[in-house]
Amino acid sequence: MRRSVNKNKLIMDTNRRSNISEGYRNLRTNIQFSGWNHKLQVMAVTSTQAGEGKTTTISNLAVAYAHEGKKVLLIDADLRHPSLQSVFNVSNRMGLSNILANQCSYGEILHQTTIDNLSLVTAGPVPPNPTELLSSDKLKEIINLWKEEYDIILIDTSPVMAVADGLIVASISDGVILVVYAGKVKREFIKKTKEKLELAKANILGVVLNNKKYSKSEANQYYYYGLPE
Repeated sequence: MRRSVNKNKLIMDTNRRSNISEGYRNLRTNIQFSGWNHKLQVMAVTSTQAGEGKTTTISNLAVAYAHEGKKVLLIDADLRHPSLQSVFNVSNRMGLSNILANQCSYGEILHQTTIDNLSLVTAGPVPPNPTELLSSDKLKEIINLWKEEYDIILIDTSPVMAVADGLIVASISDGVILVVYAGKVKREFIKKTKEKLELAKANILGVVLNNKKYSKSEANQYYYYGLPE
C-alpha cells in the first residue's frame, strides 16, 4: 500500500513551481555536468555533523531525478539515526540493516513510494555494529544488483565527523555531495570533513549550502558550489 509523504520535507512533490524546487532542479543539473567525464550512478549525500539538512536534500533530489523520468532508488544508510521512513511515512521494521545481516533478500526491503519512478530502502532496526555491517562486501554486492535495475541510486549517510559510516559509503559511491548548514559549522570542520573524504578516496562533487540568507534578487534556498581549498 502506498502512503502519503511528509509534505514539510518533500517540497519537490508538493510545490514544483517554488524557488526551492527550482534550486533542487539546479542541483540535479549541476551534478549531471559534474559527471561529464565519468558515470555518476551511485551518489552519497553526507554532512559534517547532524542537523544540516542532508536527509531533506537527498529526498528532494531523489524526487527531482524521478520527475526527470529516471528510475531512482533512495537508500537510508544512516544506520544509527535513520530518518527516511519518517519522510515517506513507511515502516522501518525491515530495511538495509536486515539485508546486510543476511536476514532477508534485497527484494523484501523495497518500498514503492507515492512518487512515480522512486523506490525506497529504509535503514531498518538500529544494529549493534553499524560500521562492520556497512564495511562488509554485502553492501557492495547489493548495490551492484540494484545498479542493474535503477538509473540513479542515492544514499543518505551518517555525518562524517561523527562516525566512520559515512566515509565507508562515500568510498564505494561514484560521487559524494556534502551538505553544509550556513553559519552552523566552522570552516575548519568543513576542511577536516573534506580531508577525511579525500583520504577515503571519495569523489567529492561539491557542496550544498543550506539555509543561506539571500537578497531579494536571489531565488533559491539551496546553492551548489565547489569545496574550498
